[in-house]
Amino acid sequence: MSTILALDTCTEACSAALTYQGNEYTAFEEVPREHSQRLLPMVDGLLAQAGIKMCDVDLLAYGRGPGSFTGIRICTSMTQGLALGADKPVIGISTLAAMAQAAINKGANQVLVAIDARMGEVYWAQYINVDGIATLKGDELVSAPEAVSLSLDENQPIIACGTGFDAYPQLLGLTASITLDMECRLPSAKQMLTLALQGVKLGLQTSVDDLQPVYLRDTVAWKKLPGRE
Repeated sequence: MSTILALDTCTEACSAALTYQGNEYTAFEEVPREHSQRLLPMVDGLLAQAGIKMCDVDLLAYGRGPGSFTGIRICTSMTQGLALGADKPVIGISTLAAMAQAAINKGANQVLVAIDARMGEVYWAQYINVDGIATLKGDELVSAPEAVSLSLDENQPIIACGTGFDAYPQLLGLTASITLDMECRLPSAKQMLTLALQGVKLGLQTSVDDLQPVYLRDTVAWKKLPGRE
C-alpha cells in the first residue's frame, strides 16, 4: 500500500499527511476547538497537491488516541466517513507513538512521552528505537504525574516529549538523563505515516467496522459514536 492518508485531531493539533509515489504532503496547525472545520479542507488540499482523489488512497491512518475525548471523536468519526465512502481499510496509530517517532527520527533511542490529560493526570508511555521505529515498552497509561515511573535505561539519554512536561515540569526530574524536546509537544500525522507503513508490514490494518479509538480514561465512550450505540 503505497498511498496512505493520515489524520489526527486528538490533541490541540490538527494535522493531515499523505504519502504518494514516494512524496509526502503534510499540513499541521495548532487550532484548539477548530478541528472539525479544518480537517477536511486539509485533506482536500493534500489530495489536490498530489493530483489524486480519495479513491486513489490505499489506506487511512488515524490518530486513535489517547488525547481529548472530543478530539478523538472527531478524528475517528471523520476517518469512518472517509473510509466508508471510499471503501478503504484503516489503521489506528497511537498519538503517543507518533510523538516518540518524531523524536526517534531526530536520533533519539529512548523516549518518554506525556500528554496533559487534565484532571491532574497525564497520558504517558515509554518507547525505544527499534530499527528506526518507535516501539512501546510496557503499556500506555493514564495516571497522576507522581505515579509515572521509568523502565528505560537511566544511564542512557532519554528524550521527553509532550504537553505533560509543560503542565508538570517535575516529570523532568525523574532522572538526570532526561532532556525535553520542545519540538515534539504534539502529535503529527506526518509521523503517523511511518508507523502506518510499519503497521501494514505487520498486517494491523482493519476494515472500518473495526475502527477502534483508545481513550485510556474512558474505554466505553466509543459506544456513543454514531452507529455505535
